[in-house]
Amino acid sequence: MKLTRLAPAALAAALIPLAAPHAFADQAPLASAESKAAAHRAASAPATLDTLSRFFARDGKVALKAAAPHIEGDAVPVYALSPQFVAGKAGAPVAQLEYLASTAVSSDGQKASLWTVQQGSAWTVVNIATGDDESRYAAAGAAKLPGGTVFQEPQINAWYVEKGDKVLPLDEDAVKAIGANGTTLAAYQKRVSKAYGDKLPGSAYDRSGKAGGYAETAEETRAQAAQAAAAAGGDTTPLTAVSAVAGAGAVLALGLLGTAALRRRRRPGGQA
Repeated sequence: MKLTRLAPAALAAALIPLAAPHAFADQAPLASAESKAAAHRAASAPATLDTLSRFFARDGKVALKAAAPHIEGDAVPVYALSPQFVAGKAGAPVAQLEYLASTAVSSDGQKASLWTVQQGSAWTVVNIATGDDESRYAAAGAAKLPGGTVFQEPQINAWYVEKGDKVLPLDEDAVKAIGANGTTLAAYQKRVSKAYGDKLPGSAYDRSGKAGGYAETAEETRAQAAQAAAAAGGDTTPLTAVSAVAGAGAVLALGLLGTAALRRRRRPGGQA
């Protein structure tokens, strides 16, 4: 059994009238070199590597002592569809920074993605997910549209790259959503506004309790994190309960479908 992705936090923006297409920001804020270096250090810490050994050995694919995990490459910023962009807020970028991801590799070739977020002055690992999708899509987006922002639309598990007025698909789910040739930023905003605009906080969808588990208590979230870690054969160290992350405002992904992000982790190969 693998550690699953922690449920994203709820949408943070209220629905407002749509702004003119040219009013949207061209790029999302960038992660600094210092942040990337700090995230890499957190991912490479001895306690994190110990947890990774248990993670890779959880199904008996490799012996615990033989797992010998290491961090490969630099931490990459991971962006997700911005609720402000969905709501049509003037100046809102299409995506916002969610976390930094580092790729871990075991001695037998298994890969995992470590999610790190800033809590106070420290960077902390908050989740481990199988595969290396984050780094692969970052590389694919850089090759397809150099200088663009790679981001995920978690509700449909789609990955895109955006620059200027272009939004291009990076996986099959994105192709289904906007076509193989991509679309304009304005057209993409209209699509996501239509799809998710009625699911923002305060909506009937929100009040029904369907919007990503808004009513979960901190105790329930910590219990879920502990259960996931126990399934990997360890405790919650160095993984941190997502409630603490969400409380600090560090994870702000759209939370309309809390299980959507799990789909690509079940897809064999997961080619970009």
